[in-house]
Amino acid sequence: MLTKRLKLPHIRRALTDLIPTAKAQRWDPAEVVRVLLAEEAAGRDAANLRTRRHRAGFPAGKTFGDWREEISSIPRRTQDALRTLEWVTNIENLSICGPSGTGKSHFCEALGQAAVEAGHIVTWFSIEDLGALVRRHRVDDSISRAIAKVMRSDLIFVDDIGLLPVSPDAAEGFYRLVDAAYERRTLAVSSNLHPSGFDKIMPKTLATATVDRLLHHAHIVVTEGDSYRLTQATNGEGVRPLN
Repeated sequence: MLTKRLKLPHIRRALTDLIPTAKAQRWDPAEVVRVLLAEEAAGRDAANLRTRRHRAGFPAGKTFGDWREEISSIPRRTQDALRTLEWVTNIENLSICGPSGTGKSHFCEALGQAAVEAGHIVTWFSIEDLGALVRRHRVDDSISRAIAKVMRSDLIFVDDIGLLPVSPDAAEGFYRLVDAAYERRTLAVSSNLHPSGFDKIMPKTLATATVDRLLHHAHIVVTEGDSYRLTQATNGEGVRPLN
């Protein structure tokens, strides 16, 4: 069929049901064309969304659908402002720091999911993923090309900085990423340390250069309080009761 040759799979699927309906209801030919083209556009949009979400590499599938904004220590106005994604469009970075279990990764992933749905290309890393990236491309000296490929994204997340000392490869990868993205792409990082303390977990010179670029155009959000996970565990909400 011509729809296969022209790569119009969503029109092809719609034809089976739509043509009998159009004949029975005596649709105007222009209306048939409009509906078919709308089906193709909607199908492509859905396929592109699935592709962007898959390529982002989100760790847990967290969204704002399961985010409890009322218990977060992040001010409601700040949450609402970040959810507009205006900071992504403006190429402004985001640093969320605070104790473990206070919703940093969940909020970041929900923002990432919202960005994907808004049409942005998103990439998610843990800090050690960057170390693995450096090691993988050091063999053939292709790390610059690998970082350039990451720069095709509009929004890049680096999660869970500070839980453990950063390996030399991860520190190098983090610096390379921040340097390449500076004033060109939006970065969002989550950490249990304020970025000013990154010299505690990575070489001071590298930390200074990284933080200088990261925070120059950045929104800094600090979370507070006890771990949600620990609170749920203490209240018996982390498991189903045993019979």
